[in-house]
Amino acid sequence: MYGVVLAAGRGTRMRPLTDRRPKPLLPVDDRSLLEGVLDACLPVVDEFVIVTGYRGDAIEEAIGDRYAGAPVEYVEQADPAGTAHAVLQAKGIVDDDFLVVNGDVVIDESLPRSLAEADGTAIAVTEVEDPRSYGVVSLATDDAAADGGTIDGGTTDGGVSGTTEHPTLETIVEKPADPPTNLANVGCYAFEADAFDALEATGESERGEYELTETLEILLADGTEIAVVEYDGRWLDVGRPWELLEATEAVLDDLEGRVDGEVAADATLEGEVVVESGARVRSGVTIEGPAIVRSGAEVGPNAYVRGSTVIGPDARIGHAVEVKNSVVMAETAIGHLSYVGDSVIDRQVNFGAGTVVANLRHDDEPVRMTVKGERVDTGRRKLGVVLGEGVKTGIDTNLNAGVVFGVEETTAPGETVTRDRR
Repeated sequence: MYGVVLAAGRGTRMRPLTDRRPKPLLPVDDRSLLEGVLDACLPVVDEFVIVTGYRGDAIEEAIGDRYAGAPVEYVEQADPAGTAHAVLQAKGIVDDDFLVVNGDVVIDESLPRSLAEADGTAIAVTEVEDPRSYGVVSLATDDAAADGGTIDGGTTDGGVSGTTEHPTLETIVEKPADPPTNLANVGCYAFEADAFDALEATGESERGEYELTETLEILLADGTEIAVVEYDGRWLDVGRPWELLEATEAVLDDLEGRVDGEVAADATLEGEVVVESGARVRSGVTIEGPAIVRSGAEVGPNAYVRGSTVIGPDARIGHAVEVKNSVVMAETAIGHLSYVGDSVIDRQVNFGAGTVVANLRHDDEPVRMTVKGERVDTGRRKLGVVLGEGVKTGIDTNLNAGVVFGVEETTAPGETVTRDRR
């Protein structure tokens, strides 16, 4: 079976983290989002086709022509014209059953396995409390549960609910004001090789895109039975900067600690902590897991790292620095006497000594952040800052909760920043 992985998007809602990299290469734990998707698919996929677009060369360089022994080929979607258009680019390569999975999500391996085992065309769904922001699935009338649209049945291992005989799809409605069910389209599918005929017949939607949901409607009209596989495992669509924190928190829940690097005799590691080979934890450091210190990184002396935190490759966490529940990416240096909480810090950022990040509003309301020019309620009571690649702060800088800095922005010594700087 092939795995067609969609990795062509620009990820504009994730800016500035995607200004110099494609979103699927953003790190979550010790892997990128894309690598996590490939790992989840490996048990059922023999060969991958990755659909690239924005900065596709970076994806090819990162993944190569084989991944964990599975061949990888690349096709380009030069024009971002929708999901059906993206999958269609794989037509010249795929000649067997195939899965379609987004390359910027966090899923368990049970999801691709359950789609593959559906034996034919299938769509994955999950129950959500408020489905109005999703594509909402209705089941064929004779399959629908008596309670109005949930899927009955037990739970198999790995987070997939339902019986061996899956219910079938009736229709999908995009973001309805009055949802017919609470079954949201996860955006992962299984297709048979002849689905390319339906992909080619897919017309342009009102949004000006060629969408897989329309392809499914064409298959239904042609008499194809489409299984509906309910999935209740991990599913995170990582679309906005703070959702990278949520993804990291979720993935690190499964962390198993190990120490391959150098840890000083008087350093303290509590909970599940990974210190990779080539990393160094210096004297007086306390790390409360789950946390990962990547290869080449150095922490301390006398630093405090806690919460779901990843210290990236070759990063430097200085004397008496506290880092809490944050993603600190490669080659970043956080100078002594600084505090970073609930933040995403991109590559090659330099914190001047005494830089402090605020991560809580005085009124205790959720922190808001600007995404594509609009102020958005993040839903997070604690959220610090998002700093793009190459940002530099002067000594004794104060950064307010929810502030975003674009690539290579700077602050002056002693500055207090309460507005975005892009």
